[in-house]
Amino acid sequence: MTSSLYTCRDSIGGGKVTDTTATRRQLIADAAITTLARAGMRGLTHRAVDQTAGLPEGSCSYYFRTRQALLQATLERLIEVDSADLPPGTALVEGGVAEVARAAAGVVRYWTSAAAGERMVARYELMLEASRRPELHEVLGRAREHYHRMAEVTLTAAGTSDPAGQAQLFIACLDGLVFRHLTGADPIGDGVAELMLDLLTGMRRRRE
Repeated sequence: MTSSLYTCRDSIGGGKVTDTTATRRQLIADAAITTLARAGMRGLTHRAVDQTAGLPEGSCSYYFRTRQALLQATLERLIEVDSADLPPGTALVEGGVAEVARAAAGVVRYWTSAAAGERMVARYELMLEASRRPELHEVLGRAREHYHRMAEVTLTAAGTSDPAGQAQLFIACLDGLVFRHLTGADPIGDGVAELMLDLLTGMRRRRE
């Protein structure tokens, strides 16, 4: 997965970061993601983000004056990094259904790994908050459209019968597996690729 996008986040641990407005905003948004995942929505304060980022008190509020501005920046950064982590759907076009199933299983495993699991927890927190904040709901809506298009391309590569109509189910399946694993309800085992293959094979049946 793409590592360059984590440059600012890694800097929380002491790496060197160029002190520009864009970089500082990105650093604060990454720190907000970490804070949100570890402390929840109630724990997401400007001061807490400053502490996570290792910045002087008041830095977060200087760049993001309101809580709404901080939440929106956090959500936009989360979507940016999530999208970069997903393999391009066009890269799967040459593969068959088994190849697509393995790729989908890889996405699920990555999203539940130590590297990305924390970010997924923050995403779920923001999704719930977006249901109460129209401004966040609009940003999240654009992200859903993006993920839906990627799912369509992936399902087209797998040769399913109705990629556009089945995209929502495919996303829900992946998202559900990740959510249940991260909440401890149903830890993911070794059979994810087989599960994905069964799902995609079922989606192909009408065409065959």
